[in-house]
Amino acid sequence: MAEFQGEKSEHPTQKRIEESIRKGQFPRSAEVQTVLVLLGGVLAITFTGQETWRLLTISFTGTLGHLGEFPLALDNIQTYAIRSALYLGQCVWPIVVAAMVGGLLAGGLQTRFRTASEALSVNWERVDPIAGLKRIFSAQSAVPTLVAMLKLTVIIFLTYGQVQAILTDPIFYSAVSPQRVGQFLAQTATGVIFRVAGALTVIAAADYGYQFYKNSRDLMMTKEEVKEETKSSEGNPQVKARMRRNRQRITQRKMLLDVPKADVIVTNPTHLAIALRYDRKTMGAPRILAKGSRLNALRIREIAKQHQVPILENKPLARVMFKYGKVGGEIPAQLYAAVAEILAWVYRVNRYRYYTEQNQTYVGN
Repeated sequence: MAEFQGEKSEHPTQKRIEESIRKGQFPRSAEVQTVLVLLGGVLAITFTGQETWRLLTISFTGTLGHLGEFPLALDNIQTYAIRSALYLGQCVWPIVVAAMVGGLLAGGLQTRFRTASEALSVNWERVDPIAGLKRIFSAQSAVPTLVAMLKLTVIIFLTYGQVQAILTDPIFYSAVSPQRVGQFLAQTATGVIFRVAGALTVIAAADYGYQFYKNSRDLMMTKEEVKEETKSSEGNPQVKARMRRNRQRITQRKMLLDVPKADVIVTNPTHLAIALRYDRKTMGAPRILAKGSRLNALRIREIAKQHQVPILENKPLARVMFKYGKVGGEIPAQLYAAVAEILAWVYRVNRYRYYTEQNQTYVGN
């Protein structure tokens, strides 16, 4: 689409990040998995090496030491094969389990132990040979190839001296005991593996940093994409503005219906109007029934005149109540004294009006 062909200069939205997580789009490095699998196997060999050597010694001694005594029959061969497989399983299972744990831990650390629901679904494009060839010969495949070449070069450089020392060891041209052979193999293998693991750790850290940068860059969005996503997730701004105006209109209509119940209207005198009411039995403090500015203030005053609600001009009080007071809420505590004086004046006016009306009724009779 032409509207999405702009420069990706915007950070990804939360929705874009959540979608990428569901699709399994995490910064992942195969080198991290290789390092943890290798370290898991090395640790397993370190802790179980002596027991593994003992089992292998028993197996080879029992088989090769009495090889001439066993008749070569089909049943005997099957028995020897099963026994050897059991010994091999006892030697190998700690290494296999440790490698599996290392692989799972590497995947969990890179994905922060989050599952990708859409990545688990069937995707036939993954088994499409044409798409696979395109991925192999694409520009994106150049980076893994360069990493593999760099990894091989670093491993050769770090292990070359160790391999030369192994090849010149006296064990290759002198008679030694089987125990010395085992010790030699364990020491040399451990030295080589730790050198390789150290090199792979450095490569894995660099590769993961690149994958993190690449994933962050791929998730970047254009300004048009951000606008479209905002519209789809939060709704059209025009529709939201229309709904907001409708709510304000309904609130104003309800507010104006409460003006006749007010005890007094405090004005500014023309720009602001606040309707107050106080009932000793049901209210702890005077409440604001309505407030408005300009046209709304005019409508409040007109309704108040129609229902003979007293109107009092007090500019500072009106400004403070309009700014800090809420419709339906109590007036701010710092205004209690000023409002109390106004209500007292209203009560006096109402009492005087009541007595005046009573006297006029009495004279008329």
